[in-house]
Amino acid sequence: MTQDKRPGVLLDVDGTLLDTNYLQVLAWWQAFRDTGHPEVSMAACHRSIGIGSAELVTHLLGDDADDVEEVMEAKSRRYEPLREQVAAFPRVDDLLGACRELGLAVVLATSGEESDLEWMQPAIGGEDVVDGATTSGDVDSAKPAPDLLQTAVADHGLDAGRTVAVGDTVWDVQAARRAGLPCIALTCGGISRAELEQAGADEVYDDPADLLAHLGDSLVGKIARG
Repeated sequence: MTQDKRPGVLLDVDGTLLDTNYLQVLAWWQAFRDTGHPEVSMAACHRSIGIGSAELVTHLLGDDADDVEEVMEAKSRRYEPLREQVAAFPRVDDLLGACRELGLAVVLATSGEESDLEWMQPAIGGEDVVDGATTSGDVDSAKPAPDLLQTAVADHGLDAGRTVAVGDTVWDVQAARRAGLPCIALTCGGISRAELEQAGADEVYDDPADLLAHLGDSLVGKIARG
């Protein structure tokens, strides 16, 4: 019964809380070149950020690609030295704290791997207000499939009728729509307001600080008030 469940906010990480999308683009672009796919452009990589790693490779190379694991391993190697440049967007920790103060469960929902949380969470900050995380390792299909968000709702005891997803890509929006959740999108990941709205985002803000400034009037504030 829903009265025993908590309202919550499901937060994507890359491009939403951490300013990593363009580092991810560079690493993927290098990985495709390393594995003999120079035809894959940076623009194509950017448009694919937010999809799970295996799905990203097949999205760009085709379902019959026979070197998916090789490309993924090359990407991991290329991204490793870039991680020291990872930074959170301004006021991320304040946003997480404000969501908690509103009585919402704060859950990270990322297409990254569980091991990524070891460096993601310290970079994000606000560890004391994050209730938990769901990663690609917890589901069979990553975004834009709804599995990640649906699993996060179930595993963390959230009320699906009072939970909102926050992301930065059209894939985040599509996943939320398929999961039956309202979605707030941020443009700080490099995707335009028009594209995010066209994908079905219910609200669009510039970045975490902009969402924080309008939190009370946003979907987050509305679900907190019931």
